Amino acid sequence: MMSLRAFKYASPFLAFIYSYIAFSSRGWLTFLPVIWSYLIIPAVEFFIKPDDTNLDAAEEEMVKKDRVYDYLLYMVPVFLYASLIIFLFSLKQPGLHFIDYVGRIMSMGLLCGIFGINVAHELGHRVNKFEQMLAKSLLLTSQYMHFFIEHNRGHHKRVATPDDPGSARMNESVFSFYYRTIVHSYIDAWKIAITDVRKKGVKIISWQNEMIRYTVIQITFIALIFFAFGGLTTLCYVVAASLGIGLLETVNYIEHYGLQRKEIEPGKYERAMPNHSWNSSHVIGRLMLFELSRHSDHHYIASRKYQVLRHHDSSPQMPTGYPGMMILAHIPPLFFRIMNKQIKKYIVTSVPHK
Repeated sequence: MMSLRAFKYASPFLAFIYSYIAFSSRGWLTFLPVIWSYLIIPAVEFFIKPDDTNLDAAEEEMVKKDRVYDYLLYMVPVFLYASLIIFLFSLKQPGLHFIDYVGRIMSMGLLCGIFGINVAHELGHRVNKFEQMLAKSLLLTSQYMHFFIEHNRGHHKRVATPDDPGSARMNESVFSFYYRTIVHSYIDAWKIAITDVRKKGVKIISWQNEMIRYTVIQITFIALIFFAFGGLTTLCYVVAASLGIGLLETVNYIEHYGLQRKEIEPGKYERAMPNHSWNSSHVIGRLMLFELSRHSDHHYIASRKYQVLRHHDSSPQMPTGYPGMMILAHIPPLFFRIMNKQIKKYIVTSVPHK
């Protein structure tokens, strides 16, 4: 029987129910997951105080060994791929209006971001090959499999430095950040993959090159959708996957905006500490994103599982939860005004432009 403590992390699966309604409905109901995520949750979080309590040593040990937390993550690929299939078939329904397409695409994009990339992020840090395989399968839904390479072997090494495309600089808008992080993270993933095969003494153009494998898999996946559902449905899928990518990179933007590690010697930086990532202990956002918002502890100890991530008093705190912060990020003048004050409050230096 699922423990009550673990059951709270089943709440994100509500998104799959709302998405099923969206894919089966017309009009405003096709936007139900979006309304839930970006209107209802931010509004509720505005009135709920953050919970910065941590598990004690005994509780943490018990929770860490409870496999239910892992099983919840293992269920995600099943639900996500089922939702993707329902989404694809739903676009073939006769008589759909433009607004129906928009709502269903946005709803699928939300699933790609919340589950396809976020849960892949959690599983991608595990050493178990099965869990890593699940992570890659989830990233495939957003056509973002290179994230598995760049995030683990690039971003975590260079976070909060000018060399990291995934760390937003002070006064850099989220719109400028999109281009820099998406393009340069992809390029960096190729560089990492090429370096790895060279170390093995293998040719760059070979199946052992991870980026070549991922590229072939992703192109094949899109081709299958095209041959099974046609061009319009494939285009809708690609747009949904792109929205999932945008959701991820918006999260990256708010997690590291304006923070920088101290350079102790040319090209060498101090260890990533809790004060080098923004943290949010807003309860609903924590649950819906499997504790991703306790990001400071994640970068401090990347191997720590989501259910035991900790709050650190030294980490800079977001003024609201992730959904609200993601909305705020798309209003640059207001975002800069609020977050630049927060940076000064925590006495953290900004990341300069190169």
